[in-house]
Amino acid sequence: MIRYRLKELIAEKEFQDGTRLTLEKLAKDTGLHRTTLSKIANNKGYNATTDILDKFCEYFDVRIDQVLEYIDKKE
Repeated sequence: MIRYRLKELIAEKEFQDGTRLTLEKLAKDTGLHRTTLSKIANNKGYNATTDILDKFCEYFDVRIDQVLEYIDKKE
C-alpha cells in the first residue's frame, strides 16, 4: 500500500516557517483543489497523479520518497 506523508510534510513546513499551513493555503499555493488535498491527507490508498506528486515535491522542496512511502500489508 502507498501512504502519502502529506500531514507530516505540512507539520514540518509549519515548524520550519513558524506559521500555520492550512489545506486552504496549500490549495491556493499549489493550484490543487482543497478536496483533493483532503482526500490525499485522510484517505488510505488515494490514487494521486504524477502531476500532484510533482507539485508536492516542488512546494515542499523534497524528493519523491519524502512525499510517499510503501507499506507492506503483510507486516
